[in-house]
Amino acid sequence: MDSVKEFKIVTLGEGRVGKTSLTLKFARNEFHDNEISTVQANFIQKDVQLDGGIQVRLNIWDTAGQERFRALAPNYYRQANGAVIAYDITDAGSFNKVKAWVKELQSQADKDISIVIAGNKCDRESERQISAQDAIDYANSINAAHFNSSAKSGKGVNELYTEIARRVYAVHQKNAKANPQLSNSRGGRRVRVTNDEPQKPKNKNCC
Repeated sequence: MDSVKEFKIVTLGEGRVGKTSLTLKFARNEFHDNEISTVQANFIQKDVQLDGGIQVRLNIWDTAGQERFRALAPNYYRQANGAVIAYDITDAGSFNKVKAWVKELQSQADKDISIVIAGNKCDRESERQISAQDAIDYANSINAAHFNSSAKSGKGVNELYTEIARRVYAVHQKNAKANPQLSNSRGGRRVRVTNDEPQKPKNKNCC
């Protein structure tokens, strides 16, 4: 039986858009109204089963959104297979920041990185400031997927993480065909923490 293939996923976005809430809802089915802001980053793992019984493990780095931690972001998206970029549908400014994150990934991250954009807090649809169609059109323009999500209700959460898992696995399979020596467990990229990659923070409370 093949070993579980592991992939590094980074979550990006402004502070208070609900990055940690999305991650915790997906991994532990938890939601807390008053999450403590993330300091640097938190780490969590979750296995996902894809079509055909294929199982992959997502090693998720949930990053801080505050500006003072912005310079640390490359430490987390370095060698990442995929990125979930979240914004708050009730905050137009947070969607503009998504575009900045995409440009940064395109210039500094792996060229094969897969991107999923999460329009979070869709349980507050009446307060929406970003057109859902505009967000979808933007995602399509960069070959990304877009999901309306709510960490509070759970809407779209499993779907967006399953999609990022599907995309990174597809890239791995494509690269493996081109390079048969590619690692079966990690898509050719290391997953163990090294001196080049931040240690897993002990604090698990974040937002």
